[in-house]
Formats: sequence, C-alpha cells, structure tokens
Amino acid sequence: MDYAHLVSLYDHLERTPQRIEKTELLATFLRTLADKELVAVILLLQGRIYPLWDSRTLGFSSRSIIKSISRASGVSEKDIEQKWRETGDLGTTAAHVLASHQQKTLFSEKLTVLKVFTLLQKLASLEGERSTDLKIHLVSELLTAATLLEAKFLVRTVLDELRIGMGDGTLRDALLLAFAPVSREDREAYVPAIDAVQRALDLCNDFGVVAVQLKTHGLEGMKRITLCVGVPLQVMLSLKEKTISAAYERVGKSAVLEYKLDGFRLQIHKNAGVKLYTRRLENVTQQFPDIVTAVSHLPDNIILDCEVIGVVNNKFVPFQDMSQRIKRKHDIETMAEKLPVHVYVFDILFYEKSLLETPLQERRVILRRVVREQERVKIMPSLITSDEPEAQRFYEQSLAAGNEGIMFKSLDAPYQPGARVGSMIKMKPILETLDLAIVGAEWGEGKRSEWLSSYTVACRTDVGLLEIGHVSTGLKEKEEGLRFQDLTIALQPLVVREEGKKVIVTPRIVIEIAFEEIQKSSTYGSGYALRFPRVLRLRPDRDEKTCSTLADVERIFREQ
Repeated sequence: MDYAHLVSLYDHLERTPQRIEKTELLATFLRTLADKELVAVILLLQGRIYPLWDSRTLGFSSRSIIKSISRASGVSEKDIEQKWRETGDLGTTAAHVLASHQQKTLFSEKLTVLKVFTLLQKLASLEGERSTDLKIHLVSELLTAATLLEAKFLVRTVLDELRIGMGDGTLRDALLLAFAPVSREDREAYVPAIDAVQRALDLCNDFGVVAVQLKTHGLEGMKRITLCVGVPLQVMLSLKEKTISAAYERVGKSAVLEYKLDGFRLQIHKNAGVKLYTRRLENVTQQFPDIVTAVSHLPDNIILDCEVIGVVNNKFVPFQDMSQRIKRKHDIETMAEKLPVHVYVFDILFYEKSLLETPLQERRVILRRVVREQERVKIMPSLITSDEPEAQRFYEQSLAAGNEGIMFKSLDAPYQPGARVGSMIKMKPILETLDLAIVGAEWGEGKRSEWLSSYTVACRTDVGLLEIGHVSTGLKEKEEGLRFQDLTIALQPLVVREEGKKVIVTPRIVIEIAFEEIQKSSTYGSGYALRFPRVLRLRPDRDEKTCSTLADVERIFREQ
C-alpha cells in the first residue's frame, strides 16, 4: 500500500470530529489491508512503531526535525523556526517549507507504508556517536521523497505528535467493526464483544496482536490472547469511597484491608530474568537495579503486582521525593544508594499459569507460599475483618505509619486488568484529587521571571485533552519539594510554540491537583473549572493517555 493512502486517512480523521464516523472510516480502511501491512498500519495509526509496552522510541527532538527539514528543502533553520512560530506545528511547517523549496527526490519510487515503517524502526535502533546525524539524514531523505501531506504526517509521527483525534477506544471499536462486526443496536451481543476485545488489549497491550487475531479468527481469536510473562498488562484500578461503611457496602464483608502506601505501582515479571513495569507500562528495569537484585530469589514464571516506596532511616519517603528515580538515566547506582526502595507485594497474577480468574483469597495463599519476605521485599500489611471498628483502627494505624490510607478488596473477586472495579476500593482522608496533563504554561514575573510558573491543565477524553483551568500554587521557589525550576526544566523541551509570555507544550507531564470544588464554566473546553487549585506533586507514573478523564471530573462534580 502506498503511504499516501494512509496519510489520506490521517487527514480525514483529523477533520472528522464525530467518533462514530471516525470508527467507520477506520474500519473501512482496515478491511483493505494485506495481512503483511496490518500490524504496521495499526502501529502507525497510533503514531507508534512499537507496541505501547516496548520502551524503544525514535528519540527525535524538534531541533533534529528542523535540521532534517532544512536539509530536505535548502531553507535555513532560522527561517524554518520562524514559520514554526507562525503555524505552531512542525508538521504543517514542513509542508509549507517544502511546498516552495522541495528539492529533487533521491528515491525512485513512491513511499509505501512498509518502507516508511521499516525505516522508522531502523531509526529507533540507531545508537552511538554519529547516530543523531544519521537519523537527521535519513529523515531528510524521507521528506525529500514525500508529498506535502506525507511530509506533514511524517514529521508528526517522528515527533510522537500525530494528533488525529483518535483514542484507543475508537481504534478498538473499529477493529471489531472491521473484522467481527456486531450491530451496536444488539446490546446483548455488542457489549460482550467489545468487552472481549478490550480484555485482550488489557492483557497484551498490543493492538497489532489483537487485530491479527480478530482478522484471522474473529471473536474466538480473543481467547487465544493470554497473559504472558515479560509482557505487561493493564493493572486493575480501584474506586474511591469516603467511609468504611460505604467501602464495605461496595466490596462486601468478605474483604481484606491493606495499607495504601504513598509509593508507585510496579509489575514484576520474572522468567530467566527480571523486567519491571510501571502502571503506564514503562520498562524501568534499568532504573531499579536494586529491585532486580532484591527479587532475584523469586521463582521463575511469575508476575507480581506491587507497590514500591522509598525507605530512608527506617522511614517511608514521600512519593514526590523519590519519583525522580523513575526517570533517571544516569548515575543510577548512586541514586539507588541515596534513595533505596522497598517492594511491598500485594497480588500475584501469574505463577506457572494465569491466576487472573482465581479469587483473591486463593491468590493470597499462593502469594504467601511463593514470595519469601526479605529486607527489601515484603508482603503488604493486611487485615481480614468484617468488623467496622477494627477496620477503623487499621485505617488509623496505616495513617500513623505515614501512609495515604487503606484498600478494601473483595476476597471472592478475580483480577480484572484495566478495569476500575467495585471489588477494590481505596479510602484516604484527603479530598479526591485529579491527575491532569499540562498543555501550556506562562513565564512568571519579578523573582519568578526565569520560571514557567503558571500551568494550563487538561483532562482526558476519547478525542483528546480538554482544558479545565490554570494552577500556579503549591510549588516551591527554593525549598525542598516540587519547585518551579523543576517543572520549567521538564517543560522546556516540550514547548511547541510561544505566544508572548505563554507557551504551548506537548502534553507529556502530569501533575496531581487538589482543589476546593469543581464549578461549571464556559471558559474551558471541558465545561468545568477548578476552584482554588493547587499542585500536590508530579505524577511520572502517568501520562496524557492515563491522566484523569472528563468522566472523573463530572462524577466529582455530581458527588460534591
């Protein structure tokens, strides 16, 4: 298939606001693909070249793209930057520049989907001293061969900024419509079908694998996708309750209570080696060699669900203070000594076979048999009780230990990947917060003039992010904790354009926001605004695809 056909689909999707129409466009297109093209197209539709859980990236910066456009067009980098400021989008900039300055192509044939996909994967594999220059050269060759519309979307793909308004739910629905069509009106058949596809996606986190199985075997193919050690699955998520009685009403009195630590979620996969994944499926094995060593005694063929927390001088370290380890690329051993972590295991998902359908009570028995506690690896403190006063004492005990609160879990429940379920409830004393993506910022004044000190935040929907307000309080200037300087350093490489003192950024950074209340508002695209918002902490374990949703905002608005 010519790459131009895929690019035409991108263009149509970008200009189509309705989700149902997007779904039908996608399904029609997917049916035309040859088997060998299906996986490549599925990934490219997500703006990716590897599945979500694969940590390999192109690693291409805006500066490198500008150099590539300059080489392909002969236009100076300075002029390209000026055009970028006007358009606010490097893909559109590339099309504008190449329209009047495109040089002769070095390719003799049209670009095809497989040629583009293969070259992009080659880019991701390049390492070493000359790799950056070679990447710039290869991308400039692609741009030289591309049509203007192809150039626009090539640049966006390379920068991981495809932006065609297609959420994962839309692609999931399109796969079902394309290869195992079930009428939406037939709710008794449609809902189980969607659930089957979603469960397969939650297990493998690879739309390509799901697409191949659907095309080859229909809905029966979803049963072929099983849990696999080494491939992370979406974690089970909890609902929130404010009281112990309400929590018990949700999960039932056959429940186990566990500490809720102020740490971060981690999946441990061990099978002739250890792999560590965060809740957003980042591979952080390299960043935590101390955990790899600590769990080396565990048997192979195992997947554990855990919470990791820093421990210094026998005291828990708040998540905000130790979250820097998640992103650490250098001086890892030094950081491991400075901020050591302990692993608290609370569930076992695989041991020689999948345990997802096994009730929690049985999984807990297996967990205690398999996991031998050591200094750095412990089983999460828990209590099985149906007595509310005893549960209250356990809650207070957890808070006194410096934890966020407690979890309530139904002993009869299976493990449901990716689901926010009523069989698992969290309870903590502070008001519910939102994890929101930063989409813009503004330079400060006076002593804050060197920092981006006001942040535009947004919540997630199926078709993209919607703004919900601005926040500028809760950060520090010099003291320990999250500082304006820290966020400024993190945001600057993500700036896509400047508008006076304001900047627009690629939404990669998520911050946890507390607030007094949520109000209806016509000022922001979400239709809501936060009253007295304040920043609590960075959420490096979340991104723009896993931040709080508009549905979360609407639920809190109703409940308040």
